Amino acid sequence: MAPPKPIPLEEAQARLCNLVSPLPVEQVPVERAIGRYLAEDLRARRTQPPADLSAMDGYAVGGDDLAGPWRVVGESAAGHPYQGEIRRGEAARISTGAHMPAGTGAMLLQENAIRDGDRLTLSNEDGPTPRHIRREGFDFADGDRVLAAGTRIGPAQLALAISAGHGEISAPSLPGLAVIDSGDELCTDPANCGPHQIPASNGPALAALGASLTSNIVRIGPVRDQLADVVDAFERASEADVIVTSGGASVGDHDLMKPALEQWGAAIDFWRVAIKPGKPLMVARKGQTTILGLPGNPVSSFVTAWLFLLPLLRKLAGARDVLPRTLLMPLRGQLEAGGSRTEFLRGRIVNGGIEPIDERDSSALRALAAAEALIRRDIAAPAVADGQLVPIYPLQNGGNA
Repeated sequence: MAPPKPIPLEEAQARLCNLVSPLPVEQVPVERAIGRYLAEDLRARRTQPPADLSAMDGYAVGGDDLAGPWRVVGESAAGHPYQGEIRRGEAARISTGAHMPAGTGAMLLQENAIRDGDRLTLSNEDGPTPRHIRREGFDFADGDRVLAAGTRIGPAQLALAISAGHGEISAPSLPGLAVIDSGDELCTDPANCGPHQIPASNGPALAALGASLTSNIVRIGPVRDQLADVVDAFERASEADVIVTSGGASVGDHDLMKPALEQWGAAIDFWRVAIKPGKPLMVARKGQTTILGLPGNPVSSFVTAWLFLLPLLRKLAGARDVLPRTLLMPLRGQLEAGGSRTEFLRGRIVNGGIEPIDERDSSALRALAAAEALIRRDIAAPAVADGQLVPIYPLQNGGNA
């Protein structure tokens, strides 16, 4: 029986992501929430700044007197506000971050002031101004939405959540991942491989790709090219939310993923996608477990994991945007017209543009390790000349927020 016709990339990604929903929500201490996705909008529980604050060191002057001289009657320091009211003709020494005292609405910067005892005068024409006051609530007010549901918590978002009064956040649980390597040619010890073997590098690479999006990772294999062994590997991985396999997904005599999944009782949703590299990709489901069968060639395995495994894990973890983020960069070089499949070329950033790496073999790891981005070439895309914009997927940080 002939294999099915490959389906378009976008259809395959949509079908995969529609198979799953975010996992149950849990409360996470905010300082341990890096990499998690918000289950709901985060609203401020306080106002920031909580009052009018000074943005510089200097003097807060009273009333509408902007010419001076003034009499210095006290000080407002960060964490220690001046308790009284400043009247016209008076001023208070003030430091960055301190509360503006009652009665003041302008600041004289330190470098524009001359102080002699309690007497304060201007040193130049730059008099007091309200420009250096941070107004109450200018960042956010109590009740404001500060982060939207599905936002990934990075260092800046963590700081914002804490500043908004949150000690913990609501986030979907992280999925458990099982990684299965298969192939008689694979060797577990890269320092002691026989001449008929190759080091098993795909499993560690897939585990590393998914590490920040998973609660735990189980590694299984390398599994021998025997149907019973592959079925047993699936059974051992059955507690995982996601099982990702490497190798055995094509149509050769020793490609056993499809029959093994069927014997194990999984239902295959689709098989073969119109992409290069990575056409023999397979997606199946059994119960609450999603199985992603990737090709065995290392570059094919990496690219398909980028395009399918990471979006699947993001969806389960509650991300708002699950697909890799596309940027446009000027091409350094030339590209021929696209073919019958969406193709992903390895590229490096050169002089503010993206330069294709000549080596395109799907087993060439040195070219993959040198790549800083994947260049996307759509089906039947026109040829591209030097300097024209091309879509790329940056390879840093998993390609998404």
